[in-house]
Amino acid sequence: MIQRTLVLIKPDAMERGLAGEIISRFERVGLQIIACKLVKPTKVFAKKHYPVTQEWLAKVGNNSISDCQKYNLDPKEIMGTDDPIEMGKLVHLWNVDQFTSRDIIAIIFEGIHAVEVARKLAGPTIPVLAPAGTIRGDFSNASAFSENSQKKTIRNLVHTSGDPEEAEREIKLWFPENE
Repeated sequence: MIQRTLVLIKPDAMERGLAGEIISRFERVGLQIIACKLVKPTKVFAKKHYPVTQEWLAKVGNNSISDCQKYNLDPKEIMGTDDPIEMGKLVHLWNVDQFTSRDIIAIIFEGIHAVEVARKLAGPTIPVLAPAGTIRGDFSNASAFSENSQKKTIRNLVHTSGDPEEAEREIKLWFPENE
């Protein structure tokens, strides 16, 4: 089952000089680079990459609430609200700010089960939960609390498409046919 997926080396990984290490991990499992470019996204473009739904806002907000509960903290004190939707909106704004803060390397990888393999290599979105051996587990220890309490998004180094449909949408966004 040959697939294509989008991988983004995010600003925090670029800042730390991890791009080569991250790319090599995808190549070592047999994924091949089909296209690659360096991009400095605008806020308008970043908002297209992160389409926001009520479901997404609630999920992100509830993750922040769970993290606060885990550390016995008041979400309202940390985030300024205890409404999951409002928290999700804050995180979305922080995502856009981080996404546009520095260049990003956008890569299309192709290979057997490329979407699933890329997700497995990246590890869970919240790095503190990522096992050793994954990109996030090896190079980050951020949690929703550690980042949100500083009024910023979780620095998790890399984006990978969540499923084949998302991969298709993201590849078309990042690599238009006219390029």
